[in-house]
This record gives sequence, structure tokens and C-alpha cells, in this order.
Amino acid sequence: MSALKRYNGAAALLAVAVAAACSGGEAQESSLSANAEGTEPVRRIINVQTVRVEPREFTEFITLTGTLEASTDVQVSAEESGVIRQLLVDKGAYVRAGQPIARIDDQVLRAQYDQARSEAELAKETYERQRRLWEEEKIGTEIAYLRAKYGAETAEANARMLAARLERTVVRAPISGVLDDRLVEVGTMVSPGTPVARIVDADPVEVTAGVPERYAAEIRPGAEVRVTIDHLGGRTFNGQVGYVGTALDQRTRTFPVEFTVANPGGVLKPGMVARLELQRRKLSDALLVPREAVQRVSTGYMVFVVAGEGERTYAEARPVQLGADAGNEVAIESGLSAGEQVIVVGQQQVANGDVVRVVEAEQ
Repeated sequence: MSALKRYNGAAALLAVAVAAACSGGEAQESSLSANAEGTEPVRRIINVQTVRVEPREFTEFITLTGTLEASTDVQVSAEESGVIRQLLVDKGAYVRAGQPIARIDDQVLRAQYDQARSEAELAKETYERQRRLWEEEKIGTEIAYLRAKYGAETAEANARMLAARLERTVVRAPISGVLDDRLVEVGTMVSPGTPVARIVDADPVEVTAGVPERYAAEIRPGAEVRVTIDHLGGRTFNGQVGYVGTALDQRTRTFPVEFTVANPGGVLKPGMVARLELQRRKLSDALLVPREAVQRVSTGYMVFVVAGEGERTYAEARPVQLGADAGNEVAIESGLSAGEQVIVVGQQQVANGDVVRVVEAEQ
């Protein structure tokens, strides 16, 4: 093939290629223009579930840790000297106020009492005779009469004193409760003040806790309290605050509260640690939303609400300020209005402005 023919063929191929390129560019430009000037861009639609926020009554509680104590815990001591001769109650038994629990040897005191009783009888008889002589027959002197009178009164007082001491050789329970511990044995020598036994009344039990100072203006006597004991399988008991301290503990910056809880059966033991929910305040028109609807963002917290109507409903990101903790729910202080629909399913898939379709939850 000659050089001329090869040149003419290459020129022809080049012309075809240029024509094809020009034709494709015009077609592509035409397609883009049609897309820009024709239909709207496709927008995704996300199915969501919502709850309508309505005002309702809500009681806010604060969580504390408290300690159970016996309502009365008394250490019983001897009031007379002597040797313990008898122990009348076993450890762990229930005793009533005034019931004897131990006896101290009373032989010496009993002899002294018998002597004093006799002396009191003699003094009384002497006084009666002296009185008759002085008042009826004017025999004797007034000073002799007065000495006889005061002698009789002194002897009687001495006898009563020894009778009281004799009575105190019997150690009695000052309160009703359980004899939790015996601190002496038969044969122990005791003196006034020697501990003999410990009696505990644990029905009701008393609960004490420290409340942070930021709640000082809100906690009042009569506030509701829920007491949960984890070691008893999470059993819950109810009570009411009976005492609110007036001064702060400078070390912990808390003030004390105390209340009692009924303890039938004695399942609550002094010394147990309890989880407390203490009523802080009652709200009559709180706006509560499920906790899972709230999302944390860099600026705080937000929820998605459904805005718009009909087919033009969309998700709107709404910054909110959280209030009280309500377990599975949380109160909203600001950012929501009553009647708005908060997205509770699908909130992780939507963005602000996304078109949404509200669907019913499956039953």
C-alpha cells in the first residue's frame, strides 16, 4: 500500500472519532440538563414510632444510701452490788418491759431490811405512846414528843430505802424487745453500773441517711421514702421522714434525715445498708419521655420530634434540658411542648429534616 493511501485512511478514522466525541458530549449535557430542570432529587422516607408528650403528675425521688438501726437499743446495768445468782431469760428471747431477767444475791440487804423494818415499827409505837401522853394527859415535854415523831419518820424512811434496794437486786427489762446479748454469767460479781444484758427493739427499725446540702430547701418531714434492701432480694419497704436535721455535717456536707419502717417478722436487721429513694418534690404537669428517645450531643441533649403534616412530615432535632430522673423515663425541663410527638423508634436512623412516616407499634 502506498503512503498516500495510508494517510487518507487515518484521516478518515480521525474524522469519525471526532464526530462521535462531539455527539456523546452533547447527549451527556442534554441528560444532565434534563435531570436538573426536570424531577426533584429523590429523598428517603424513614418509618418511625412516636409517643405523644402529655403533662402528668410525677413525684421526683433522689437516691441515697442509708443504714438501719434499732429503734431502741438499751444496755441494762446492775443497780446493786452482789453476785449474780440466777439468769432468768435466754439470749434471743423476747422480753416485756418490767420482766425480770436476772437476780443478784440479796441475803445481806434482806437482813438489813428486816432490821430496819423492826426499828421502824418500834419507833412508830414509841411515837404513838409519846403522842398520847403529851396530847391527852400533858405528861412529858414537847421536845420529847417531837423527837419521838421525827425518830419514827426517819426509821420508816430508812426501811423504805432498804426495801427499794432489795427490789433492785432483781434486774428487770426497761423496754420490750429481744434480749440480744447476756453480758454476765451466774457467779459474776457485779456493782452498780456493771452491764448485765443488751435489749434491742427492732420493730420498727430506724433508718438514717445524709442528704446533700443542695436539697436542703426541699426535704421536709412527712416526705415519702422507699427503702430497698438488695440482700433481701430487692424487697421494698415504705416510710415517711420523721426528722430533718438543721445543721450540716462539715465533713460530708450533708444533713441528716431519720424515719422509721415497720418490721413485722424481724426481717430487717440493724446494721443493714439500704438503698433509699427520698421524695424531693411533686410535679403536677411534668413532661416525661422515654429515656431511649434522648440523645447526647456535643451541646447537651436532644430529641427528635415529628413536624409538618400529612405526607410532608419530617424529623426535627430539638435541643432539650433534662430534669428529674424517673427510672425508664426522664422529665424535660425545657425544649418540648405538650402534645408534640417524640420519636422513640428509629431516632438513631434519622437526621434533622429527614422525611418520616409514623407507623403503629406491633402489638
